[in-house]
Amino acid sequence: MRESVQAEVMMSFLVSEELSFRIPVELRYESSDPYAVRLTFHLPGDAPVTWAFGRELLIDGVGRPCGEGDVRVTPVEPDALGEVLIRLQVGNDQALFRSSTAPLVAFLDRTDKLVPLGQEGSLADFDAHLDEALDRILAEQGAG
Repeated sequence: MRESVQAEVMMSFLVSEELSFRIPVELRYESSDPYAVRLTFHLPGDAPVTWAFGRELLIDGVGRPCGEGDVRVTPVEPDALGEVLIRLQVGNDQALFRSSTAPLVAFLDRTDKLVPLGQEGSLADFDAHLDEALDRILAEQGAG
């Protein structure tokens, strides 16, 4: 069974120190891909852009700097859970977003209710076995 959790959060797209603007960002989590969260950024004048990265990275990044490479999540103030920065990078190009922590934590709490942290592996194995079983059944029906 494919279940999901969705939310929309307003984030600030930080173009420079002087320029930022608020954009809607869709958050999505699916039990069929239990290790990942997807963020779809709706930038003005562009097609939506979706990034998928580890749910655990977002969970950890709310409280402390996390991530290497393309995705980094860092609290704005290390001792407070007020806001978080999400840095996305491709090559030399990068985008920086600022979000209130509260809606991210609420979203992550809902994902944990759907698939508790640490239980992703058992769910992924179940889905893989279910897909294999369905493929066998369909192949047998097609042959018969």
